[in-house]
Amino acid sequence: MGFHYKVEREQELEAGKSYMLVSNHTSMTDIMLMLALVRNPFVFVGKKELVKIPLFGFFYKRTCILVDRSSSKSRMEVFNRAQKRLAQGLSICIFPEGGVPDDESVLLDEFKDGAFRLALEHQIPIVPMTFPDNKKRFSYTFLSGSPGIMRAKIHHFVETKDHNADKKEIKELREQVRDIIYKQLLKFSNKKSA
Repeated sequence: MGFHYKVEREQELEAGKSYMLVSNHTSMTDIMLMLALVRNPFVFVGKKELVKIPLFGFFYKRTCILVDRSSSKSRMEVFNRAQKRLAQGLSICIFPEGGVPDDESVLLDEFKDGAFRLALEHQIPIVPMTFPDNKKRFSYTFLSGSPGIMRAKIHHFVETKDHNADKKEIKELREQVRDIIYKQLLKFSNKKSA
């Protein structure tokens, strides 16, 4: 597709260890870039509606934990399936915005709690990542995008050990990780993009 990635890593993932992988979400290429950057085995948590996309949907439903965001029962089942995958030593990837922001001018939407609750319950490190160029390379706007570099930054991990999975801790952790990604997006947007 003419995309090349350039990654800056502040910390390396250890083989055989489980992580909660999170990043901003602006494009279908976010999934591909995540797969290119992370060598540890992981599964995505993703919205059920994407199974309707021809060909992509076939593979998507076989490799992801699907969630029907309109169903509280489905959201609870996601936690059960994610816990099983974590127990198998896999990592989990969740885009905590819960989807691509509808408003093109929004730099980063509000984060949902799920990724942070799971990370706290399982005491696994959170790996914040920033993808500043994916929307420009391959957006949801018809006939937009271009080949080029997709930059990525893997930030220092946020530890969850010795923290409780109560509402206060979840909120603090969610805001801390969102702030890391948001500040990096601002830095990238002030630099000349590739």
